[in-house]
Amino acid sequence: MNFGLYFQLGLEHITDPYGYDHILFIIAICASWRIRDWRTVAILVTAFTLGHSIALALATFEIVPVWSALIEFLIPVSIMASCVQNISYPPSERGAKINKNWAYGLIAAFGIIHGLGFSNFLKETLVANESLLTPLLGFNLGLEIGQLLIVAICFAFNYIFVELAHKAQRDWTLVVSSAVAGIAFLLCLEKGAELFFG
Repeated sequence: MNFGLYFQLGLEHITDPYGYDHILFIIAICASWRIRDWRTVAILVTAFTLGHSIALALATFEIVPVWSALIEFLIPVSIMASCVQNISYPPSERGAKINKNWAYGLIAAFGIIHGLGFSNFLKETLVANESLLTPLLGFNLGLEIGQLLIVAICFAFNYIFVELAHKAQRDWTLVVSSAVAGIAFLLCLEKGAELFFG
């Protein structure tokens, strides 16, 4: 398989509605930011990509073992943690500054968790004796483009709600983060049951 095919796999994997846990995480990242903060969000999403790129490489090269059930549980936990952070820090100038001071590292750490979740899918698509550089590069670039598309959609809805409808950014953050946290909580129950009770 060539670069283009792995790029397509990465793009489709991040935008797959059946794999909506990763979409939820991107929505959670965007929830407390406005369109004028697009540079910050782009850096956050890139930090996430770097984190899961590292994890993908380590897991695919079998340097780090992957406990699938634990990773599948930690993914919704990371989504809930992001939502709680959004709700705890209002999207004020001071709140945004606090977010930027620590969020990059935290998002990268969450990216490692999500990357480990991606690793099994990637390994299943690899051809025997195939070089890993092209698949990793193509897959990660596809994921990054897909994530930026999701960010653009989030910003479009934010613009309609906040700028056109003249609603408070805080209200948008609370509504989106609460909704995403609710879905993530249900995923935590489901994945937690699989982890602890098989």
